[in-house]
Amino acid sequence: MRPPVPPSGPSFEHPADIIACVGGSLLAVFAHPDDETFGAGGALARAARQGVHVALVCATRGEVGEIADPEIATPETLGEVRERELRCAAARLGAAEVSFLGYRDSGMAGTPENDDPRAFARAGEAEVVRALVGHVRRLRPEVVLTFDANGGYGHPDHMAIHRHTMAAVAVAADPSAHPSLGPPWTVRRVFYPVIPRARFRELRERLAAGGVDAAFLADAERMLERLPDERVDVTLDVRGSVEAKLAALACHATQMPADHPFRALPEDLAREAMATEFFAIGLPEGLRAAPPADLFDGI
Repeated sequence: MRPPVPPSGPSFEHPADIIACVGGSLLAVFAHPDDETFGAGGALARAARQGVHVALVCATRGEVGEIADPEIATPETLGEVRERELRCAAARLGAAEVSFLGYRDSGMAGTPENDDPRAFARAGEAEVVRALVGHVRRLRPEVVLTFDANGGYGHPDHMAIHRHTMAAVAVAADPSAHPSLGPPWTVRRVFYPVIPRARFRELRERLAAGGVDAAFLADAERMLERLPDERVDVTLDVRGSVEAKLAALACHATQMPADHPFRALPEDLAREAMATEFFAIGLPEGLRAAPPADLFDGI
């Protein structure tokens, strides 16, 4: 991680020089509001507490997500409400900034929303990559978080943001590409938040031991069945960030109905489940031979 700036005080000539003062930069690039909290909220809050400049880029405002309570939002206002929810969650996690790419939520695979010309999944790669390169070169992050190639469970927007983010990381390092967006920047590491199968088995066993029906885990487990345990490269202890993660989850009220499976968990088990987060290494591939203990370990 970058050394602190000497007490005499620097003269900042580039916006990212300010970021260097707080111990580096982490850029999280996801598709919808709430993606940042469910998969990586603990890691983001942990990094922010350590003095890292945490920035979020969200491709859409989640305009076609479910509405847990019709008194909170309507289909017409959902995008605006979910933007506020994301900004609320970002503040709870300690993120320094939130940016939106301005595309529309594409909805689940096979739904009519996929055909909307504004849908993120239909956006041109060059256009999206250029926008993301601008963020990468402005923020100069050592670490980037985004979805894996399957998008966690095959959501079109999740898979699209993976493709475009990985392309942008490569283009941002190319001095001949988009010189008007600033000097090139090489991202040191890319991580994907993942949930290993073993985690579901553990939850099922704990719930069964406590006499709680764990049937609600079946659908989620099927959705994530393509994530074998060996995909996990980094297991991160984020117990110090559980309160921040709970507070951030509470911000996403439109997505957390009273019957949400998470709310069915006993409080002690819910806190324990959130105390660990799992990541697969996206870049560099060679890092998998000796995975770091922390996202910034060794930087």
